Amino acid sequence: MTDLSGLRDRLGGAIFHRVAGPDGARHRDRIHHTPGPRWFEPGSPIAQVHGDASMFVGGIRALLLQSLHPAAMRAVSEHSGYRGDMWGRLARTSRFLAVTTFGTAADAQQAVDAVRAIHDRITGTMADGSSYAASDPHLLLWVHVAEVDSFLRAHQAYGAEPLDQAGRDRYVAQTAEVARRLGVLDPPTTEAGLADVLAGFRPELRGTPEAREAVGYVLLRPPLPLLARPAYGVLAAAAVGLMPAWTRVPLRLPWLPVAERTVVRVLGGAAVGTIRWAMSAPVPPPAA
Repeated sequence: MTDLSGLRDRLGGAIFHRVAGPDGARHRDRIHHTPGPRWFEPGSPIAQVHGDASMFVGGIRALLLQSLHPAAMRAVSEHSGYRGDMWGRLARTSRFLAVTTFGTAADAQQAVDAVRAIHDRITGTMADGSSYAASDPHLLLWVHVAEVDSFLRAHQAYGAEPLDQAGRDRYVAQTAEVARRLGVLDPPTTEAGLADVLAGFRPELRGTPEAREAVGYVLLRPPLPLLARPAYGVLAAAAVGLMPAWTRVPLRLPWLPVAERTVVRVLGGAAVGTIRWAMSAPVPPPAA
């Protein structure tokens, strides 16, 4: 039992360090242990989804889905550090989700203000000469719904406790509260509304060279040690398995429906379960 606990501690520590970054423990203590009011109560749907290991699958799916919007992908390609600093970008994203979900209201608002300031500086030009801006409410809506749909679908497939219909609707409504603060004008507040908004974006979506480059990087060339790549490959396959069929051709993703419903689902469940077990090690109290 001691050996098993030691393995869990080592594995959990390695995963946490990779996702949260070298300062992860300090930020975790601040987020979870600072007293004060929160935007969301403990145990609410947003806390259940964002605190579950299924987010590893949902996060990969969100990146794949988001890449289909040419303007959003152009902004990422020109201004994001995903090629040279994929893990730093992951740490910043996971920290934002943690702060806005679990942190104090003051810290959450500070995180939102910081992101909005960054968005205000990100502008550029598309290949056809039109301009884009990361602060554009329409682009912000696309990024939001792609994330929420991905996190929710991954949770329903691989989460420890999938949500019922009321819980799914409440999750979408809770994420909408954060989206409004980020500049989204009319985010969906129900699962049906989420599906409607996603369908409305279909005419704008396509596979661009930037999108296919990003997908190849995320799926085939992750900056990981060779020993870690098989486990990551299982998570990536699980994420691809949750992608809509119509996305496979423009992103050049494989489509093996029988394998995705059987082998991939079993292996994905095992991988997420292992991460959940590893991350369940007791969190040490903050340093005095």
